[in-house]
Amino acid sequence: MEPLRRHIETQVHGLTGLALGGIDFEHPPGDPGLFGPGSACWRVHGDFTSMLIGGISALLLQMLHPSALAGVWDHSNFRQDMLGRLRRTGQFISGTTYASTADAYRLIARVRGIHDRVNGALPDGTPYSANDPDLLTWVHVAEVSSFLRAHMRYRDPALPKAEQDRYFREVALIARQLGATAVPESCEEVEHYLQAMHPALRCDARTREVANILLTNPPSPSVAARPFGVLFIRAGVDLLPAWAAGMLGLSMNKLSSQAVQKSVHGIAPVLRWAVRNGSAQRARRRMEV
Repeated sequence: MEPLRRHIETQVHGLTGLALGGIDFEHPPGDPGLFGPGSACWRVHGDFTSMLIGGISALLLQMLHPSALAGVWDHSNFRQDMLGRLRRTGQFISGTTYASTADAYRLIARVRGIHDRVNGALPDGTPYSANDPDLLTWVHVAEVSSFLRAHMRYRDPALPKAEQDRYFREVALIARQLGATAVPESCEEVEHYLQAMHPALRCDARTREVANILLTNPPSPSVAARPFGVLFIRAGVDLLPAWAAGMLGLSMNKLSSQAVQKSVHGIAPVLRWAVRNGSAQRARRRMEV
């Protein structure tokens, strides 16, 4: 069974930021990073299955904001390298969660440098900038709310409300470090924020094209893994809030939703069994020294 386990783990790592290298999660010994092993952040971000599904759902949700869409459309090579984009995003999330304090701040500084170059105009002439604090708040909330929703659906549906709120308080640190302001820090604040954002969101031809690229290019490090990529894409769509899925024209019926969730619950234990050397496991070894 060990060769099979290693093969599955290699496939999983091919979808994550670990495939990019550049971060030593096991050093320096004893460095807790920005959050530490007792944090809600370590708990929520520690499961590959829910994080991948949450990340896919977050990307679809983020693209409903015209400025977020424009930044990706004008300044990203997502059309040619969707897997690369997912890996880079994954590296930032895992690095700011589990890496050393110095590496976490290095990743934040790198993203801020990238944001300095991401600006332009929407099709109607409205200027946009990736450094816009309000836009940064939207991108953050769309992302972390999707991660928590996926965690509760596929990993820990009984996560206490206090822990959910603690998670939002913790990850708000990253958003503020990137330049976001008025970041919601509880379940109620996040829900109110998402509702308040509805009038600013749009789904146009470019939004649908980005969604179609994602839907037709499931994240997969190999041909053999492609069916699982398709499943994770469907699970990401299924995870969307009903209002967002409706805007995108991606609403699932009840039977399809149940089939997707049943399939994910079937494969997730296998992935958890196989992955023994992910970012979270390496960071825990750093703390054991």
